[in-house]
Amino acid sequence: MAKLTKTKNKNTSGPKRSLHPRADALPTREQLLEALAQEPDLKGKRDLAKVFGIRGDMRRPFKAMLAELESDGLITRTRKALRRTAALPSVTVLDIPADADPDNLHAFPAQWNDEEGEKPRVTVLGGRNARVVPAPGDRILARIESGDGPVPEYTAKPMKILDKPRRAHIGIVRRDEDGARLIPIDRKQKEMRIPMGDLGEAQDGDLVEVEVKLSGRLMIPRARVTNVIGNPSSEGAISMIAIHSLEIPYIFPNSVIREADEAKEATLKAREDWRELPLITIDPADAKDHDDAVHAEADTDEKNPGGFIVTVAIADVAAYVQPGTALDREAYLRGNSVYFPDRVVPMLPERISNELCSLKEGEPRAAMAVRMVLGADGKKRSHSFHRILMRSAAKLSYQQAQDAIDGKPDDKTGPLLEPILKPLWAAYAAMTKARDQRGPLDLDLPERKILLDDKGMVRDIFVPERLEAHRLIEEMMIAANVAAAETLEQKRSPVMYRVHDEPSGEKLTALREFLGSLDIGMKKSDAVRAADFNGILAQARRAGNVEQVSEMVLRSQAQAIYAPENYGHFGLNLDRYAHFTSPIRRYADLLVHRALIKALGFGDDGLTEAEALRLEGIAQHISATERRAMLAERETSDRLLAQFLSTKIGAKFEGRVSGVTKSGLFVRLLETGADGFIPASTVGDDYFRYHEDMQALVGDRTGEKFGLGDRVTVRLMEAAPVAGSMRFELLSEGERVNPSSVKRGQKRASRSYGPKGRRKR
Repeated sequence: MAKLTKTKNKNTSGPKRSLHPRADALPTREQLLEALAQEPDLKGKRDLAKVFGIRGDMRRPFKAMLAELESDGLITRTRKALRRTAALPSVTVLDIPADADPDNLHAFPAQWNDEEGEKPRVTVLGGRNARVVPAPGDRILARIESGDGPVPEYTAKPMKILDKPRRAHIGIVRRDEDGARLIPIDRKQKEMRIPMGDLGEAQDGDLVEVEVKLSGRLMIPRARVTNVIGNPSSEGAISMIAIHSLEIPYIFPNSVIREADEAKEATLKAREDWRELPLITIDPADAKDHDDAVHAEADTDEKNPGGFIVTVAIADVAAYVQPGTALDREAYLRGNSVYFPDRVVPMLPERISNELCSLKEGEPRAAMAVRMVLGADGKKRSHSFHRILMRSAAKLSYQQAQDAIDGKPDDKTGPLLEPILKPLWAAYAAMTKARDQRGPLDLDLPERKILLDDKGMVRDIFVPERLEAHRLIEEMMIAANVAAAETLEQKRSPVMYRVHDEPSGEKLTALREFLGSLDIGMKKSDAVRAADFNGILAQARRAGNVEQVSEMVLRSQAQAIYAPENYGHFGLNLDRYAHFTSPIRRYADLLVHRALIKALGFGDDGLTEAEALRLEGIAQHISATERRAMLAERETSDRLLAQFLSTKIGAKFEGRVSGVTKSGLFVRLLETGADGFIPASTVGDDYFRYHEDMQALVGDRTGEKFGLGDRVTVRLMEAAPVAGSMRFELLSEGERVNPSSVKRGQKRASRSYGPKGRRKR
């Protein structure tokens, strides 16, 4: 290595050092990088050539060396200047590619200025004792270290797995004489101009992706269309807004489709033959896949009088989606299927989910089955898992099965009633005894279903009837999930649990204060059980304010997540719980199947050692994809409802206050379930303060009160389908309370001088 020697130079604007090793030799790559790092005054090739004494025949290989360093991303060129690529900060947000090797992870900076050259590749450290274990496709916060050499070799120690943010700039094009404007899907973002030359092939109303350019001395943001996604109005594809804005993968790579197409049907090899057991599927009438089947019969064991044998069989997805394959990587990346009113974004291709792993009537199918022995009291006495080949005896809808039990069998269910359906219902009746004794949280909140017409617009909105058939399948699936967790614990196997923590002390305090304002008592201890909440809901039903209380009880609950550590499921009041029953649409269930295969010696396609080491990171990832799916489904419903009601501006609706903040009231319409907002500045002729303990806005002077769950009449003032938002005007009067009896010092809402016609009906 050459020594750095100081040299006098009268030209103070030029380089102040001589770094050349010899007058007749090229510098090494390391010496070039060291020079650029130490000397900020070195501006380009000429300065470097002077420093290293490059002349004559050395110029050509010298230029080639610089070009090689630039192509490797180690130096970057801005205009005519060369400089060393920027170093990563000590703590950096990194993105791990979805196709990275799970056993040898690498990542790249999540944010990078292209002028700095190519993104540096970072090796992600891991190991058995790592507290945070990321996986392909994750975004992480990491502590960065680099080697001592001039060529940076970065390593990252993961600190936290982060949720990936949605795409920054997606919106609807609205054309005008000067070009167009972009209406962002996020109302918090401002509209931007799209010059005529930057529209590409976008037409009025198209949903597009854009990049933002800053122009002029005022750095005004302007948008340039980079991708036309489609026209939600004409194509009936409002769900595409959520798919693109939340970056939900929806197109399967060719490698994944190829693997799915090449998959062969499973045979009896290493399986038990259960094709004669009359398992049946019970699903929604429009279901395209059938991944669970059930059977029940009376237990003939005289030691178990009045008992039952209940069998739950689940499609054996693990037989087709094996670790390390393209199918597996894509399933992990998606995490779960996403359900929209107009489409499903599946976790697995149709060849797997709708064919090989769909338990079709009369077709032999591979399955994982659990056989559970129940007592007359519905409590499980024992269970065993089996890897089987089955043949569904019948495909029924929930309504079909319920009608048969209710005395209205059809040609298909008539012959099934005595031998199959009645034993299922008898076993379920026993299981309800155990369920009631266990006391899970009983929050029966209605969920509306949106039906679309041929153009993708809302045709009908309704609350599906909650049938006993629904509860039967739900209870049997819960029992199977518990059995899976128990078996894996007994075998000392890694488990991907479904956990639901108990409410935090802060949330319980807030709930207790709210209930106090309604004269509903709640014990002061933070050691609560699901049954305690059921008692509160019973009080609320008697008092006639169950909607208000149900909403607050729901808000007090923690969010259920996936985790390799068990801390129980509070809502179901279960000590251990794992998702086993739907591996075609949840990656967590696929992992549980693999763990059972490994633990019970069912084959060589079970959970790998590498997967076991990465369970913590996988859990964080699939919990995040689940939240993403829920958000996408909710946002799409909001947009469809806003579009449906956009033709009814000025109409009056009945609703309930579904949320209260210092900024105003959120109202959910009773008929459609659509949500909208009433700004506090438009509520009444008074100063309104937000009282958190009461979840209400209360007028300082009049004592007029609007609280959570109150029934109100509103007028629709504005609907923004792209953003999925609506603004209402309040027409109802609030309950009157004594202002002096309300706690002072609460947060003040905006001063409001409501419209004069507010109380006109």
